[in-house]
Amino acid sequence: MDKTNLSVVLHSQGDLRLEHRPIPEPGPNEVLLQMHSVGICGSDVHYWQHGRIGDFVVKKPMVLGHEASGRVVKVGSAVTHLKPGDRVAVEPGVPRDMDEFFKSGRYNLSPTIFFCATPPDDGNLCRYYKHSANFCYKLPDNVTFEEGALIEPLSVGIHACRRAGVSLGSTVMICGAGPIGLVCLLVAKAMGASQVVITDLSSERLAMAKELGADFPQEVKREDTAEQLAKKVEELLGAQPHVTIECTGVQSSVQTAIYATRSGGVVVLVGMGAEMTTVPLLNAAIREVDIRGVFRYCNTWPMAIAMLASKKVNVKPLVTHRFPLEQAVQAFETTRQGLGVKVMLKCDENDQSP
Repeated sequence: MDKTNLSVVLHSQGDLRLEHRPIPEPGPNEVLLQMHSVGICGSDVHYWQHGRIGDFVVKKPMVLGHEASGRVVKVGSAVTHLKPGDRVAVEPGVPRDMDEFFKSGRYNLSPTIFFCATPPDDGNLCRYYKHSANFCYKLPDNVTFEEGALIEPLSVGIHACRRAGVSLGSTVMICGAGPIGLVCLLVAKAMGASQVVITDLSSERLAMAKELGADFPQEVKREDTAEQLAKKVEELLGAQPHVTIECTGVQSSVQTAIYATRSGGVVVLVGMGAEMTTVPLLNAAIREVDIRGVFRYCNTWPMAIAMLASKKVNVKPLVTHRFPLEQAVQAFETTRQGLGVKVMLKCDENDQSP
């Protein structure tokens, strides 16, 4: 085993470094992974650029990365379901306490949860990383490492569509065609949505959405009002959508989501925007439009793996750029500039395959 553990470490706002750290030793219920593919998320870039997200502030050096897959190289003494050589996808949120949220199956809401690359917890953008074995999921032979890493963003789509109640015949509007909007599209289609409208400012992103199965890619102009856009969506579908999944966090887009959704429908808020947002709440209230939040995901990895293994969902086109771990800063800059869709870092110097 290579005796150095090259890691991508954020020291403070704007200060991203490549450092050699010790290789960790797994505890009884942990496994040591040789990381293979790690995707860069908008939150990683946000921490780099701003040093914080809401109440989560980078106060000490933190390893970034939470969209990950790798190979087991060592197992803890109590681990029975994994062995060295197994290829796994990593679920980055591990509950620390058996609290009410854990017991009810909504462990993502546990206030004490460990989460990769959320201060003060280190992420897995490194050569070697240890993680709870119960939150490492074996990948079938026909699912690649990159697909395994993409289960994390795909899980946001699964959780959002579950919260929205997407089912056979649903009509769906998705606001934003970035990586999260696109995975919501893939999942909505796989769950039986009959028609999906997706909106974005970028024609390139909408072209990708069309390739991935969007029925109506709708370009947004900055001068469009929320009501105008809502009307346009109704005209495209012939009726208002049952469900709207908002992936931008932008105030005007949240307003559009509420106006566009049919009475008795559901708006799910996935995008993170300003703490205070002005929305037409009375409009939602008198039309019984439910507004639901989404915080990460829970209980999604088994479904995601089944979707990928059965080829019901194809996430491969989402990866547009690949960099070796040594070029992490360049990879982060590519993501910051909004180039392509998903940038993937390859952490295993002897295996740079997808």
